[in-house]
Amino acid sequence: MFAQINEAVRFIQSQGVTAPQTGIILGTGLGRIVKQVQVEHTLDYADIPHFVEPTVESHRGKLVFGKLGNRQVVVMSGRFHFYEGYTMQQITFPVRVMKMLGISELLVSNACGALNQAYKAASLMLLDDHINFLPTNPLVGPNISEMGVRFPDMSSPYDKNINGKLKAIAQREGITLHEGVYAAWIGPSLETRAEYRFLRMAGADVVGMSTVPEVIVANHMKLPVVAISVVTDLCDPDNLHPITLDQLVANASLAEKDLTRLFTELLKDL
Repeated sequence: MFAQINEAVRFIQSQGVTAPQTGIILGTGLGRIVKQVQVEHTLDYADIPHFVEPTVESHRGKLVFGKLGNRQVVVMSGRFHFYEGYTMQQITFPVRVMKMLGISELLVSNACGALNQAYKAASLMLLDDHINFLPTNPLVGPNISEMGVRFPDMSSPYDKNINGKLKAIAQREGITLHEGVYAAWIGPSLETRAEYRFLRMAGADVVGMSTVPEVIVANHMKLPVVAISVVTDLCDPDNLHPITLDQLVANASLAEKDLTRLFTELLKDL
């Protein structure tokens, strides 16, 4: 895989891309932040060696390079999920490529369901920790020793320094930013009432179908990472109602302005 990563990096650099400073991964319904980027290059995933393509309709499938805030950024407009049938190595391949391109931190966003009944739809949660309920781990298999150790420490998966900056920005900007634990569930079916109860008992505040693989790989490479979840639905097992993808995307769009402001202001402070 290390050879494939280098091949993808060489191709991207051959397109005139200079070293980005910050990587950003956009979750379901959260693509509007790209409009804030002073775009210099856009590459389709289909053109990049060894990249796969998203199959979810709300994910575009492009790498966008440019300036946001005070930083040169590379934005993944569209991410991959385990439920799409991809391997963990395919899902996390772009994170490794971004690291090799030169990023020094990774900002991740995702859509999630709220298990914590204090949260409201279209609110934001800063990840302090996570629980991996996915059936495997992206580090299973031969270790890429050039990129990290066999047994990386995960005692503090989300960078405390950058999390502190985000909390300060939220307070300054008057944005409600909860802090809690994210549970990664396989999907693509949404959870049952019993599963929601189980996840709450396990200590999760929200549940989603992404983020954890990318965060594990970032930690493997000692790449500082933070993540913000956008609450798109409320998962109260005693008062559960059917929900559609359109409703999830609509709630994500409502919160996107605050998410964009948090990330943009953060990039000014890094």
